[in-house]
Parts: sequence; C-alpha cells; structure tokens
Amino acid sequence: MNEDDVYYFTYDIPSTSYTPPSERYEFSDETKLKIVNCVPQLPDTNTNTNNAAPQPRISFSFPVPRMSFQKGSVSPANTKLRSCDVYIGYHGQNPNLLRFCKWLKSELELQGIACFVADRAKYADSQSHEIADRVICSVTFGIVVVTKESLLSYLSLEEIRFFAQKKNLIPLFFDMDVSEVGNVLAENSDSKECKEAVDGLMRSHEFKLEANEGNWRLCVAKTAGILKGRLGRMSVAEPEIECFDEIPFPKNKIFVGREKELAEIETAFFGCRDCNDNDGTVNVVKGVTPGTSEGLADEDSEVGGSKNGKFINLEVGKCNEPELEAWVEPVIGRNSFKRQKYKKTKSGKYKSFGSSIVCINGSPGIGKTELALEFAHRYCQRYKMVLWVGGEARYFRQNILNLSLNLGLDVSADEEKERGRIRSFDEQETEAFKRVKRELFRDMPYLLIIDNLETEKDWWEGRDLHDLIPRNTGGSHVIITTRLPKVMSFDPMPLQPLQLKEAILLMKGRRKKEYPGEEIEILGKFNEKLERSTFGLWVIGSLLTELAITPSTLFEAINHIRVDEPLSHIDEAFWGNNKFLLKVLIFCITILHEANGTKNLLASKMLLVGAWFAPLPVSANLLAAAATSITKSNNRFRKWVKCANTTFFCCSGFLKNQTSKSEDDSALVLVKLGLARRANKHHPGCYILFHPIAQNFAKLKGGILTAKATIHGIRKIGNPILNSDHLWASAFLVFGFKSEPPLVQLKANDMVLFIKKTALPLSIRAFTTFSRCNSALELLKVCTNVLEEVEKSFVSQIQDWCHGSLCWKKKMNSHKRIDEYVWQDVTLLKATLLETRAKLLLRGGHFDNGEELCRTCISIRTVMLGHNHAQTLAAQETLAKLVRMRSKI
Repeated sequence: MNEDDVYYFTYDIPSTSYTPPSERYEFSDETKLKIVNCVPQLPDTNTNTNNAAPQPRISFSFPVPRMSFQKGSVSPANTKLRSCDVYIGYHGQNPNLLRFCKWLKSELELQGIACFVADRAKYADSQSHEIADRVICSVTFGIVVVTKESLLSYLSLEEIRFFAQKKNLIPLFFDMDVSEVGNVLAENSDSKECKEAVDGLMRSHEFKLEANEGNWRLCVAKTAGILKGRLGRMSVAEPEIECFDEIPFPKNKIFVGREKELAEIETAFFGCRDCNDNDGTVNVVKGVTPGTSEGLADEDSEVGGSKNGKFINLEVGKCNEPELEAWVEPVIGRNSFKRQKYKKTKSGKYKSFGSSIVCINGSPGIGKTELALEFAHRYCQRYKMVLWVGGEARYFRQNILNLSLNLGLDVSADEEKERGRIRSFDEQETEAFKRVKRELFRDMPYLLIIDNLETEKDWWEGRDLHDLIPRNTGGSHVIITTRLPKVMSFDPMPLQPLQLKEAILLMKGRRKKEYPGEEIEILGKFNEKLERSTFGLWVIGSLLTELAITPSTLFEAINHIRVDEPLSHIDEAFWGNNKFLLKVLIFCITILHEANGTKNLLASKMLLVGAWFAPLPVSANLLAAAATSITKSNNRFRKWVKCANTTFFCCSGFLKNQTSKSEDDSALVLVKLGLARRANKHHPGCYILFHPIAQNFAKLKGGILTAKATIHGIRKIGNPILNSDHLWASAFLVFGFKSEPPLVQLKANDMVLFIKKTALPLSIRAFTTFSRCNSALELLKVCTNVLEEVEKSFVSQIQDWCHGSLCWKKKMNSHKRIDEYVWQDVTLLKATLLETRAKLLLRGGHFDNGEELCRTCISIRTVMLGHNHAQTLAAQETLAKLVRMRSKI
C-alpha cells in the first residue's frame, strides 16, 4: 500500500472512480443536471397548514459539485466522487464513538467494502453537505450508529427515515439498548419525524447489532460479516481471531488489587465515563484530535497536508471554517511532545485529554506485567488485536518485526531496484519498520504492550524508541512496563506495593484457605520479610497451595536456610539486600531435589537451563532436550540445602505425584510453584515463560555448565522458524556481540555443527524474512572469524607436531586423522559462509566486498574440491552475477 492509498483510506475524498448518476437525475439536451426531488421543503408559516401539501419522500438529490478535493492540482476529469458501498452515519462528541466508527470503516475497507463516514451535524458549509448527500443516495447500504444523542438530531433521524424507506438500513446501537428507544420516543411523542425513525429502527432490527463496552470487536466483525454476505464479498473472509489465543498468557484467576491503576489506564485511553455519558461532550485541545495525545502529531505520518498545515477531511467534518477549528489537525513540531495532563471531575475521576501511551514503572517483581496482562484481558474487545512485545534490549528489534507475522505483513528483504539503484541495507530495514509502524498506528485500533523495556536505544543500531512509536498513534494504544525512570519524555505511572489485605489474599493462593489469627500474623511476616515483593508473595501462595502446609511451618522451614555468602555477585536490580527472597527460591529448588528420597531432577534441570533461553515462552520439549544434556549435577548450593530441615518435606505429597511424569508435567511443576507462567501457543505442546527473577536465580545456581547444556539442546531440536529468538540467545552465548565476550567455549567439531544447524539458518532467515540485514551479516562475519581462529589453532597444532619430539608425535598420532577431518569441515564451512555473505551483500549493492569474498570462496573450493565440483561452479556463477550487476548499476 503506497502513501496515496493510505490517504484515501483515511479520508473520504473524491477520486477518479466514476459513480453512475442516481435515478433521480435527468439530463437535458444541454447536459445540465435537472433535479427531480429536492431536499425536503419546510412548510410556509404564512399558509394554512390544513391546506399544506403532504410531506415529500425523503431525498438527498442535488447537483454534483464542480470542485475537487484532491491533493495538489488535478484535472476536471478527476472531480467525480468515489463510488461507495456503505454509508456510516453517527452523531455525538464522544471520542469512543468516533473511535468505534473509524474502526468499523477501516475493517470494512480491509474487506474490500468502500465506506463513507460522516457526522453531518458538524458540517458547516453547503459543499460538504452536498457531497455527503450524494453519497447517501448512491450507497448500497446505510449504517446508522444509534445513540441517545443521534435520536435527538434531525439529521440522524433523516438518515434513518431515508434508509428505512429504501429498505437498506442497518441500525447499530452504540452504548444503548433497543428498549431505550421507546423512552426517547416517549420524550418526543409530538415529533412525527422521531416516530417514523423509531418505526424504521424497529423494522430493521433483524441484525440485532448492539455495541457495548464488552463486545466492540464482535460487533465490528458481525457487521463486516453481514455486509460481506449482502454484497457478495465472502471470498475475502478471514478466520476470526479469538481473544484467548492472541494474548500470550492466560488470565490470572486470582488477580488481586490494582483496581485504581486499572481505572487510571482506562481513563487515560477512553476518557472519563461520567464526562462522556452525562454532558455528551469532550474537551478538545486546540489543534489536537480527540483520542490522541496532545502534541502527538507525527511529522513522519503518511497524512497529506494542504496550505497552512490544514486539510479538508469530510469523514469527521474537517473544513476551513473557523468554527470547526478544534477538528483541524496541524502538523506539530518535535519540541511540543509533552506529557499528558489530567483534570479531576466532580466525581473525583480523572478526565483525560487523549493520552494514548501509558508507562508503568516499578521495581522487579512488583507486578507490572500482571497489571498489563489484566488490562489486556479486560479490555481486549475494544481492540482489533492485542500485541505483546518483549522489551529486552537484545530481542526488542526482532520482537517488533515478529509482529509482521501477526499482522499479515511482508517485511522481507526486497531484491528489486528502486529508480535505477539497489536500496541499501539501512533503507531496507527502515522500510520494514515503516510497514509495521503504518499498520500499527492508524484508525484500526490495536493494543501494543511492550513488557520490561530495558532501554530506549536499540541494542543493535542505537536507534531511538521514537522511531518505532510515533507521536500520533492513531486508534492504537501503547502500554509500556519498565524499570526506567522516564520513557519518551513521559513520566511513568509508579506502581506501588500491594496493601497488606491484598497481599494476604494473594498468599492464600488458589484455594483461598482461611487461617486462624496467629497464622495471619505469619503471613504478615512473609510480607515484611519479602519487602512486599508481589513475585515473592505469589511464590509463597503457590507453596502454601501445593504443599498443603501451614504458613508457620513454611516460614520456619524457609527461615532455617542460611545464606552466608555475600550477595554482591547477584544482580542488584533484582535482589538488592532481600536475602529472604533468595531463601524462598532455594527452598523451591530444594524440594525438587529432596522429597522423601524421591527426585524430580527433570523439573529442576529445566529451571537451570531455562535461565539461558531468551526471555520468551519456550516449549517443554526444548527445555527437556537441554536439561538432559547436563552431564553432572552442580553442588553449588549443597551447603544451603543441608541447612534446610528436611522433616518439613514430609508434607509435600504434591511432589510424589510429580515424579516420573512427562516433559509437559515437569514444566507445569514450575508453573505450580510460581516460578514460571504458562503461555498460550497455537503450536502443540506446553510452553512456559520463566519470571526474570527466577531466571536470574537459575543463572546463579547453574553456571556455565547449564549454559553449555542449553547450547546442545537448541542444536538438537532448535527450529529456526519456531524458536528463532532462542537461537539468537544461543548465538549470544557462543559468540558474544559488540564488546561482550563469549560465555561458552565449544570444541571445533561442536562449533562446526552449531554454525551449520543454528547460526547459518538463523542469519539467512533474519535477512530474508525480516530484513535484518546488518544483524545477519554481522552474525555471519562473527562465525567466519571464529572459524579462522579454529584454522589457526589447527595450523599451530600441525606445526608443533612437525617440530616436536618423536615421543610427542606418537602421542598425537591417534588424534591426527580426526583433526584432519575436522579441519576439512571447518575450511569448507568457511567457504560456505563467504559465499552466503557475498550473496547477501549483492542484495544491498556492496559489489566490491561481495566479489572479494566470492573469489576467496572459489579459491578454497578449488583447492579442497577441484575446479569442476558443483560447489565450485556455484560460487563462480555467484561471482559472474556480481560482475554483471555491478556493470549495470
């Protein structure tokens, strides 16, 4: 979709498509338009009303206007109106109503149904009214969004009566029930127009379209389905996306507290309900569209402007009349990006001026993710889709590009030339981000949740977060959870710990067991010792639920564990001086090791290897493959385990049932203990996500040994399509990037297998599917450098063998042949990497570097394989292509 397409989708303006004249038009020999039926005439007050003629049939016929609304100068032939299938009429200043109508229009346009949205009461010039009337006469169906305000508007009643007479009316009741229509009729019993409109609504209510706060998405989908069926557009039907599947994690059934924070986010996004319902108006900041943030007009958006930064938009009644100045959208400069202001109403609630970005700030384990997840589940019906993105620095870029799979976008690298030249890698990457950005931030409402944002700067390229999130987010809303003090010049909403009453309720767990007064005091001690950490309270509640022991017994067992080592080597951001939380986690992993003589080593090993995976959901079979690669146990915490009184484990009957179970059951043990959460995935199997604090603890306990096991597990069954993020995590461990050294050292043969099965497919897919050109080339370059180091070690080994003593030669003789085979694999793999880099550089116009790499590849293969080998000939063909392309451009 190009820029002009976006412009026409956003605004109902005339285009070059031809609309046949209505049946009410007759043309004379002079080709002038003759009006047969006019707009209804008002009776003359000077004549006798008894002798007045009957009211004419409602009609919107009028002469076709002779002026254009196209951007720039156009020819008179382009002044005809665009043909529309559906007219959507509404009335009111409620920003949620406007948001819903724009969403409905965007959804219908997506299904190939041309729409025109208008609130004719806001039109202040006759020209706009003429265009709207012309569309009303020509459309196939008319959707009238019925609200309490629209039933009091003469123009809305006129639309209802007209479409009802043509029998193409589709009424959609917004925030009101059909039964409330009778109340409006009783209040306006003297109005003949109101009675006719209500009769038309009752006759046309066969579709029963009612939109309330809990079914916006279903109502939009149902409306689109009805119109597709009536217009014969069922071929473009797309499968419905269930709310449960799109949100990555299931709803927390024992979510407690945070009602105030949820209300604040709702007010920021949707405004104050008291204000919207009672006075029917909304305060609009001058120069800012309702529903968007003050000062969030994006200078990079694809909205065409006209003279003085203003443009006509018939969809919401924009014109250059002074009285509609609040609806004009000027382009605002960079320095006007401000934090949103809130104003208290009489009811004590906050009335938002249109904030579309909310940042939630808090310490680790305070409950930021839980709050965002609860909001997503409660209000998912107000959005087209909920999109969840991990904000961890290394994976944030890929996570954003992964949204293209959810949105059905193609962000692959483009081989085509643009204006006689090949686009650079930076241009291709920028275009990929723009495609995602354009889809996210338009009239189609999405809820984008960026969880655990670590930095505003891109880890790979150093780009700013403003490049992704524009100042005008359209109909979409953004929630950011972070530990940063400030994000994008916004002051985050600080998240406070739970109150004691809520904390006790959380620790009671899923069973919500009632405890005596002395046990309640112990729960209060837990809250104090854990420094009111929500994550720690959740783990305590899980332990009390699954182990079926009293809080006093659990407190004594945990408090008995001694932690004498200083915590300086532990991540201060997660732990600080909270040793009691560390004791709780030690207790959790201890009961997996020591339970009545039985062991559940698979679950405990899954926890240890899970520390090195990407901070994203990981499948149980991948965790099990990595866990089984651990060769020996790590006794780093053995002295802590011995300090635990094992007599308290006699109550852990839960653990008896978890031994000798499947991989999925072992993963669910970690979920039941509160160390991980289960994820919703379309793929078969069990997927879990470890809490960041649990991951940090597992790194402390497991060490490098478990990191190596993670590498082997990913190499065994890692799928570049399903597990690309975890493959990147393994690449970080093996190679290290930027100034970070590698953490895991692999043997030569293991390195060859890792590059073949993991690094090479990962880089190719990142380049071709997601346009991550620079990152993919950097990964291939790092792989090449590693293989060159391996070659140097082989050369050094051979030199030592040639100049060494005879005794040393006999000792190395048994290993010499094995090294020769590995050396051959290393050299040929290096040639493959060089050829792959040359092919990718060709797609970015780097012909000189690509030619040099390709000639090196040919030299290696000629020596190792021969001149006529298939791989040597393929490299020569690549070189020929490079030379031809360089001569053409």
